[in-house]
Amino acid sequence: MTVSIEPAHDHRVPSQELLSIARWYASRPDRWSVAPRFDPDRRWYHLISDDPHVQVWLLSWLPGQTTGLHDHGGSSGAFVVVQGTLREHTTTAHQPGDPAPLAELTVPTGVGRSFGPHYIHQVTNASSEPAVSLHVYGPALRQMTRYRVEDGRLHVTAVERAGVDW
Repeated sequence: MTVSIEPAHDHRVPSQELLSIARWYASRPDRWSVAPRFDPDRRWYHLISDDPHVQVWLLSWLPGQTTGLHDHGGSSGAFVVVQGTLREHTTTAHQPGDPAPLAELTVPTGVGRSFGPHYIHQVTNASSEPAVSLHVYGPALRQMTRYRVEDGRLHVTAVERAGVDW
């Protein structure tokens, strides 16, 4: 099933609606276009539904695999852990140079998170078991900025573009 949503005038789907879509897909693996795979060299991911307003990604995580600290290029999003446990680090920083304290949250199977367009986080499989998660973004991902925290402040390390860098 492809989820097509015509959001309000600004073409933004509310993050709670994205979480509902993520929960729907997470509960219906028979609707995924592919089964999760595990790659020992890097996180595996696959786009399972692509719409200009909502994108759905399936990700797998072996122990120790991580996203690194990043944003979603102005897209809102949500994710649900389908299998295993993930750890999320978030910061309230929004731009380079801001103080960047990191908060940590454990996200077990069945739990989801949603976030707005200025959210910066890192997701990691810090457990000893593989994990699978379902991610939804609206509008579709076009860019991601990667960050590092140095001396307690946020610094940009790279800007990646869809179709070029992933």
